[in-house]
Amino acid sequence: MNISITRLPNSDGLPLPAYATSGAAGMDIHAAVDEPLTLMPGEVQMVPTGLAFAVPHGFECQVRSRSGLAAKHGVFALNSPGTIDSDYRGEVKVILANFSKAPYTIERGTRIAQLVVAKHEQVVWNEVDDLEETVRGEGGFGSTGVHP
Repeated sequence: MNISITRLPNSDGLPLPAYATSGAAGMDIHAAVDEPLTLMPGEVQMVPTGLAFAVPHGFECQVRSRSGLAAKHGVFALNSPGTIDSDYRGEVKVILANFSKAPYTIERGTRIAQLVVAKHEQVVWNEVDDLEETVRGEGGFGSTGVHP
């Protein structure tokens, strides 16, 4: 699939999102900060990427946490997965939150998130008086147990 991408002035010299391995589902995306940005414990920041793209109709681009950043530093993409809709043309920014007890500094070019392009459907709600029955029924939140 080809997706049109535009570099904004703050992306100069940064790589485009790319897959780290041949089996990767997500593409790493980089921070387009001009100066180091320190994310204090408990703080949330919108980090620019310097990129805008045209996701095809019927698809979304999901913004997800990088597992290493989360596991090693407690830094997450807060609304993961965030969605870049097919009609959005502004700069992609990543909402990062620091859940650790230590500050984390984001340098220019730091890999801050990953992007996954996924097909989606738009639905039309069919309002009915009753839903079809299932074995599970209304059981939720732990109703299927935690052990095999």
